[in-house]
Amino acid sequence: MIISRTPCRVSFAGGGTDLRAFYQHEPGAVVGTAIDKYIYITINKRFDETIRAGYSKTEIVDDVAQIQHPIIREAMKITGVTSGIEITSIADLPAGTGMGTSSSFAVGLLNALYAYKNEHKTAEELARDAVKIEVNILKEPIGKQDQYFAAYGGLKHFVFNSDETVYVEPIICYEKTRKTLGENLLLFYTGITRNANSVLKKQKESTEKKMIYLGHMKEMAQNISNALVENDLSCLGTFLNDGWQSKKQLVDTISNPVIDFYYERGIAAGASGGKLLGAGNGGFLLFYCTPQNQAKLRNVLGLREISFSLEPQGSKIIYVGN
Repeated sequence: MIISRTPCRVSFAGGGTDLRAFYQHEPGAVVGTAIDKYIYITINKRFDETIRAGYSKTEIVDDVAQIQHPIIREAMKITGVTSGIEITSIADLPAGTGMGTSSSFAVGLLNALYAYKNEHKTAEELARDAVKIEVNILKEPIGKQDQYFAAYGGLKHFVFNSDETVYVEPIICYEKTRKTLGENLLLFYTGITRNANSVLKKQKESTEKKMIYLGHMKEMAQNISNALVENDLSCLGTFLNDGWQSKKQLVDTISNPVIDFYYERGIAAGASGGKLLGAGNGGFLLFYCTPQNQAKLRNVLGLREISFSLEPQGSKIIYVGN
């Protein structure tokens, strides 16, 4: 049996510039962090040559081509593990909430399948394979940040180049800065789940018309990276807010009246900034709020809070057994 553990992520700024529609013109950039909310994948040998895949539903098939779950099917094809196994998954967070769970699933599955073959793959190889599956093969209208956060983990500044290379820049800051960042970031569940594809498809189609807003979001990513490196978080909330206001200009479905209501209440309660995570229109709201205002923020919002910590590691194999 093989078990992999792969983190989800919180993106601070730059989402959308990791789409090829943007970085084919100029490099994109995203800043964020992996967090201690995970996707677990188990791989176990079956008694016979059939394939069993257990996720929100259960599939038992004779041939890999019969698997309905697209990521499982394509990951098995890429790794060459095509029969006689059982795959199961457990997630700390629900899908469709803007935390990168789909790409974490893809990276974790690839990692576990390769480990099943006694093959070690680097974070770069896992991220590239996951991008190949989701973007190139399945034609999902998504970017590349989620796969890279899942594979590498940590507090990172990613730069996406027109030749498809990705510069992975760890953000080096004092431990005190990292601790303060973790203490001042609060995550709330809006209760709204959505299929990100419809939002992302519209965003992708409008990219060339919205380059000015995407460029500003890229600038905010750089500003946040600089603030962390310089160990000065005084403007971090402002940078988050500026990025969020630009992101809302990309397509009209990124936000909605419910999200705007909660966001405005959060700012009025003392948060210095924040954003909705992921493609938009649902999922989790992230706020940057200093300790003296956090109780008021929680009380005013009345939403379910998800406590989390920064995760320094990416996808890893946590169990190998007979």
